[in-house]
Amino acid sequence: MSQSYVLAVDFGGTKAGVALADPDGRVLASARLAILADRGAEQAVERTLEVACRLVDGFGRDALRAAGVASPGIVLADRVLLAPNVPGWSELRLQERFEQALGVPAVCATDVKAATLAEARWGHLHGVRTGMYLNLGTGIAVGVVVDGAVLTGAHGAAGEIGYNLSAADEPAGPHDGRAPLEERVGGRAVGERGRAVGGTGDAASVFALAATDSAARAFVEATLGELAVHVANAAILVDPERIVVAGGMVEAADAVLPVLEAVLKRAVPFPPELAVARFAQDGPLVGAAALAWESLR
Repeated sequence: MSQSYVLAVDFGGTKAGVALADPDGRVLASARLAILADRGAEQAVERTLEVACRLVDGFGRDALRAAGVASPGIVLADRVLLAPNVPGWSELRLQERFEQALGVPAVCATDVKAATLAEARWGHLHGVRTGMYLNLGTGIAVGVVVDGAVLTGAHGAAGEIGYNLSAADEPAGPHDGRAPLEERVGGRAVGERGRAVGGTGDAASVFALAATDSAARAFVEATLGELAVHVANAAILVDPERIVVAGGMVEAADAVLPVLEAVLKRAVPFPPELAVARFAQDGPLVGAAALAWESLR
């Protein structure tokens, strides 16, 4: 009998990851493809399904047990709320599409919550009673683990701290979809705002420049300081034993983690341990596999 496996899919901002994984989360086969966001959601999903079906057919459909899909936004059965800026993404029925194409149960979740589950099941939050996953990428969000389960909230939006406000962000009316904190300290924002101090439009260039340029250093320190206050506030609310950090900005961990740790130690009554996540760059894809296996329990 063929080895049982699941399909995992992670729809990222620019690329989709597809993998087949065994019950221990080990990748058996994988592929990546461009999202081509300007061409809309439908073609991205269709091309991803084609790649997924080729992988499954090559490994044997009889052993496929389930599919897990991670996506930006709050993924519901008939739509995606707070969807990424890809035309048509909010109208997607991801679960239905994958179940029809593959003939097995599919489960979908927000990318950060999927990544949080990966850390809880196979990563550095395994065995941690109360833990927090901090995503520092284009988007800013946290995932919370309590007794091995990921907290979703009443609407699936628990931990979306990218929407946090400062005093200057006091809303004048109904929620307009903006994410004020993310617009200041997210990876894309750091790159764009960092042009003013000599960066080339991406966060990595700004962090690199900060090592030798005083203006860039001051910009990075102020940005990370603001981020750290919000992370500390989340830690005060949740009281985690450990926080694991993931996402693109973790590539500058030597600059990011000391600032976070200093503020956590000063502000949080019981400061949590801080560490880089085991799946720092592929958490949503590994988490999609974990979602699929969890659905079979």
